[in-house]
Amino acid sequence: ELITYGGRDVHGRASAIFTRLRHALSLMTSCCVFQGSVTAMTVFFPLDTAKSRLQVDEKRTSNSTHVILAEIAKEEGLQSLYRGWLPVISSLCCSNFVYFYTFNTLKKLAASGPGKSRPAKDLLMGVVSGMVNVILTTPMWVVNTRLKLQGAKFRDEDLQQTHYRGIFDAFSQIVANEGVAMLWNGTLPSLILVLNPAVQFMFYEAMKRKAAEGGKKISSAEIFLIGAVAKAVATTATYPLQTVQAILRFGQYKGDGKGGVIGGLSNIFSLLMDRIKRYGVLGLYKGLEAKLLQTVLTAALMFVVYEKITAATFKVMRLNQKLKR
Repeated sequence: ELITYGGRDVHGRASAIFTRLRHALSLMTSCCVFQGSVTAMTVFFPLDTAKSRLQVDEKRTSNSTHVILAEIAKEEGLQSLYRGWLPVISSLCCSNFVYFYTFNTLKKLAASGPGKSRPAKDLLMGVVSGMVNVILTTPMWVVNTRLKLQGAKFRDEDLQQTHYRGIFDAFSQIVANEGVAMLWNGTLPSLILVLNPAVQFMFYEAMKRKAAEGGKKISSAEIFLIGAVAKAVATTATYPLQTVQAILRFGQYKGDGKGGVIGGLSNIFSLLMDRIKRYGVLGLYKGLEAKLLQTVLTAALMFVVYEKITAATFKVMRLNQKLKR
């Protein structure tokens, strides 16, 4: 029998309040994750700079991360290792907000439904979250790629320098000179690359469930290690497409002129085959060392923060279960 107060359904009111609370907690979780991701990205940003140079500048022969960093610092100054930091951090914040908020919301909806969590369900939630993220944030990543590589001393003489005065000027010049569609250049490989975080989360959730069997409490060190392994697997599997993505975002690959999905697939295939023809299969993995160092350490730190906040969130949400009893 329902308990009423003043003619109102107390249980219904409590349920509505906690529904709003769940959405607020999802937002809080997403916002708090920013702190960890921004800090980690700032610390490891020079590694991202090295990776981008190796992906775009095909004629750069040095492959070792420390050698690339030394060359950039010597030729362009130490500050060049952090060139484009602000637009990258802005894009990172937007991407993490969209991805984690969408993933957390879907995860809570799935948890309230029938059945237990399974890797396939985690994969589907990761794919949907990734697609939403790509569609909304690709223009920002196109701009930050241009700004990060602006002023670089390329070994490839065919690469032309750009002259943007900042984020908004880059948006304006790209739209005026290349068209609005160029802001979504590289969207197709980016959509395919949603498998990266999707595979990452699938491995992460599976390993976390395994580690927590028998009610065992997972330590921060274990969370860090699980996050690192999950990210390493996903990054290695999808790295060739990440190279194609960077080249297309830089905007200096003309392709075959075809539009639509067919043209996008044709460009991806042409870029991959061209790399293999010139440098062999290993040419598809130029910059992987720097990418693994940067993304694995960043992602692992992010997962520690993410899990700690999520644990606190679930403690609050348990009140909902007690109220319903």
